[in-house]
Order: sequence, then structure tokens, then C-alpha cells
Amino acid sequence: MSDAGSALSYVDVELARLGERLARLRLCDASALEAMRRSLVAHGQLSPLVVFAQGEGFEIVDGFKRMRAARALGWIAIRAHVASVDTIEAKLLIAALHDGRGLTELEEGWLVRSLYRDDRLLQPAIAHRLGRHKSWVCRRLMLVEALDPAVQGDVRLGLIAPRAAITVGQLPRGNQHSAAGVVIRRGLTVRQTELLVAELLDLPSDSARAARIAAVADGTPPGARVRPSPATRSVADWIAQDIATVRAAGARLQARLIGAGLVALEPSAAQLLGESLGSLIPVLDALTHTIARVTAKERAA
Repeated sequence: MSDAGSALSYVDVELARLGERLARLRLCDASALEAMRRSLVAHGQLSPLVVFAQGEGFEIVDGFKRMRAARALGWIAIRAHVASVDTIEAKLLIAALHDGRGLTELEEGWLVRSLYRDDRLLQPAIAHRLGRHKSWVCRRLMLVEALDPAVQGDVRLGLIAPRAAITVGQLPRGNQHSAAGVVIRRGLTVRQTELLVAELLDLPSDSARAARIAAVADGTPPGARVRPSPATRSVADWIAQDIATVRAAGARLQARLIGAGLVALEPSAAQLLGESLGSLIPVLDALTHTIARVTAKERAA
């Protein structure tokens, strides 16, 4: 990819010949677009687009805001670098071009899902070509596969922040859309969203969560529980909290696996969850050995 991405030529391209197929992998909120429009008016085009040839025209790899702002200003053409890449390499180039500035987790998830679903690349191959560990690829894929498409649409429209949407994605699918609606209508911050989701995850059923979401929608503030300040907690407090968290999460996970298992799921979801469950085994083994060693020392003392 690096060789292909570095083979660039410099041209002026008519806006009418530019495609936006890869725009679905990126976020572009209205405020950023307006800022780009003002920049073009004040300074002209400071950076070229990156595009690749596709049929009779070009597909944009990087520079969607510049192109849209230029179109809004009535420009006819825009300066661009033409990368000698195909569609898969163009998607990999998106990651490479934003390695320093960084994509959001959702954008990374959309990129991974596109390579996995549309281009049929296996997860180890995606990890290798992105220079990431395969567990990272699996996490990003699960993030977007688990997030309600309607909530993802809200993110694209700029109605909910990506971090808040990712937090909402921790909820069961049946509660995500209504919870996101409350976040949007109430204008909740990311922190308030985290408090709301933590409350909802502690509730035993979808109906109980729906009732709590309705209460927050009616004005009840999220995060009613008072949490001690991290600064006042001792090491013993943190260990006790971690023990309680692991015990609760383990019991909940075991109950869900016994109750539904993976057989009832879609094959793709079952595969993803199976791989993630497999990755838990060495973590739990290491934790078991550590607990045994620490408690043995304590008994000996």
C-alpha cells in the first residue's frame, strides 16, 4: 500500500467528475464543513484532495469537506493528487493518511467493516495490512456491528457525538435507538450519556431499561447514584470494585451464553463473538494464576 500511496500525480479535476463512494467511511459535520467553506473563501485551496481513477472519473480518498465546500461556493474544478491505487488500497490509504491525526473509533469500525464485508478480506489480512493486531480489528468490527444502524445515522447527521454513540452501543439493540433519542433531545454530554448507560446496564430487562429511558426523557437526570471521587479511593477500594465488576460481568455473560449461546445468532455475529470469547481464555487463565499466587502468599504470611 505504501508504494501505491506514494505514486501521486498532480492535476486539476472538475468537481462533476468526482465521486463520493468512500464518504460513508468518514464523518463530516456541518460546523466543520462551514469552517472549510470560510477557509476556502479566505485563503483558497491550501491542500489538494487525494483521489484515485475510477472509470471515467475519480473517487475521493481524502478531502470530502474541501470538495463539498468548493461545490457550495460554485467552483468548477479543484486541485488533487491522483493515487495509483485500487478500491481496497484506497481504503487502506484513508487509514495511512490519518495515522497522525487519527480517525474516530466509529470511522475505524466503518473502514474495517467495509474491508471485511464488501471486499471479503479476512480479519488477519485486514490487521496485517493496517499494521494492527487482529484483536483490534475484531473489536472495531464488533463495535459497528453491535451499534444500531439508526444510531449510526444520527452520528452521520451530527445529532449525537461519536463517543456518546459508542457508549450507547453497549446497550442491547432494543434499547439503543430510544436511548440515543434521549441523548439527542436532552442534549446530554458524553459523561451524562455514560452515567445513563451505566444505570441502564444495571437494570434486569429491556422493559425496565425502557421505563428508565422514558423517565430520563421526561426530565429525570441521569446518573442518580453518587459515586465516590477517585481521589478518595484507596487501593483496597479499587480492588474491591474490580472484584465486584468482574463477578457481575462474569455472571451476566455466563447467563447469556447458557440461555442463548451462539447457535441462535447470525453466522457472522456468532463468528465474531466466538473469536472474542476465545480471546478471553488466556486473560482469565492469567487472572486465575495471579489470584492463586497472591492468595497463597497471603495465607502463608
